[in-house]
Amino acid sequence: MEKTPMYADTATAVPPPVPPTTDQPGLSDAASLDPAPPDPALMDAAPTGGRRRMLWHLGEMALAMVAGMLLLGPLWDAASAVWGLAGSLGRPEVAALVMATNMTVGMTVWMRYRAHGWPAVGEMAAAMYVPFLLLLVPFRAGLLDGDALLLGGHLLMIPAMVLVAVRHRHETPRPVRRYPAVVALARRWPTGLALLMTVDMWVEPGVLSPWTMLVLPGGYLVIGVVRRTLRGPGVLATQLAGLVGWVALTLVAVAAGGRTAAWLVAFGWLAHAGWDLLHHRTGRVVPRGYAECCGVLDVALAGIMILAILTTDA
Repeated sequence: MEKTPMYADTATAVPPPVPPTTDQPGLSDAASLDPAPPDPALMDAAPTGGRRRMLWHLGEMALAMVAGMLLLGPLWDAASAVWGLAGSLGRPEVAALVMATNMTVGMTVWMRYRAHGWPAVGEMAAAMYVPFLLLLVPFRAGLLDGDALLLGGHLLMIPAMVLVAVRHRHETPRPVRRYPAVVALARRWPTGLALLMTVDMWVEPGVLSPWTMLVLPGGYLVIGVVRRTLRGPGVLATQLAGLVGWVALTLVAVAAGGRTAAWLVAFGWLAHAGWDLLHHRTGRVVPRGYAECCGVLDVALAGIMILAILTTDA
């Protein structure tokens, strides 16, 4: 996936000290002043501002918030089952604050990884909580129901995040030294996000509806249209052929029903992982990050469905 620069969210590589000049013959002054290679544990310098960087940063924040909800949501469910908190956590105002907490945790981890200062992190955390806190007043007064509280909080959260991002768009990046293992894990964020999206299904394995297979080729076509990557020779024809194939498999599974349909659905998701692998290697149509996330998600869901089929009586 193309690596888009961002403001204040990548660490600035600190230039290494200039080595002293040498008296060895044959070395020019320019050669003697060449800097040493940068420390690989330091990130590249982030260029100056731009709308694209800010949008990319906000997109990363959104993904980090989703990751926080996916990761911490099952933990809240487990805690409520152990300590009998299901009733309390089911109240709309409590659920809203729990959701804001989950999003804030995910956002904080990623912003700190991206070398944002604590003031920016604190203001972004406020953007998570303040919309819900403001709407608690009309909710308590009976002017809003629970659904309006949750929906309104999320809608108000968007301009709040944008305001924080604009306010800190000129924040000076600071150098950050990271362990190689942390850097390697961060680079595999599409894999981590895909695995987080399957947490609930690992707890309760099941088989998805056959109609879900229509999402598999549809995602590639939509992204290809938006990115204008369907114009190469044979690219559009290949995507349309994939669409026809998965639509046909979907219709066969719907007509077959029962255990046969379950196997066809699992096979359809697993086969799409091969489609993702091909696109990841070629880098065509979709970003490599999307192909990686989609491929891992397809394999994980196919494995869960196969497990569910094998553990269910015929």
